[in-house]
Amino acid sequence: MAEAVIFWVCAAGAVATGVAVFRVDSMARATFALLASFVFAATPLLLLGLSYLGVLVILMMIMEMVVMAIFMIMLMMNPAGLMPMSMVHNRRGSLAIAVGTFVVLGAGVLLVDWPQRAGTPPEDVTFALGEALMGSHMLVMLVIGLGLFATIVSAVVLAHPRGRYDRFGDDLRGRPADDPIRGGVGR
Repeated sequence: MAEAVIFWVCAAGAVATGVAVFRVDSMARATFALLASFVFAATPLLLLGLSYLGVLVILMMIMEMVVMAIFMIMLMMNPAGLMPMSMVHNRRGSLAIAVGTFVVLGAGVLLVDWPQRAGTPPEDVTFALGEALMGSHMLVMLVIGLGLFATIVSAVVLAHPRGRYDRFGDDLRGRPADDPIRGGVGR
């Protein structure tokens, strides 16, 4: 009974926060609404006993959304992505696509015969899943992931001509701010 209640709370929460992504009026708020939606959607994995996958999905989504928020705060023209803006473009087209997708997926769930299980599950499901996904290339993919992350950070550092706080001087005490772009935070 408790699992059913948690599932339905997560289902309602995922839908509500998914809708909030398109209803809030800033990028930062939309980012954190999307994060909440992903966490609600990943929680049923924990209910199914897939603790490794559930925790992995939750941690991955948290890191993705936090990195996105950090980049918004660093690089967006409006401070921290908090200025009002519309999160929906082409309202009618996107609504038609969303409704059409829902109808097709719902029809698929109701009309397609579900497969029957053949055989028994492996003893260690997590190991079997990792082996099926990565095979013997897990170490290579870990190294490539670190290399890609270092490349992203390096590209941002090299592409951004100045840091967020450099207009206040090396000791951050320079007043008024020496901001080369008039009208911004430093005026």
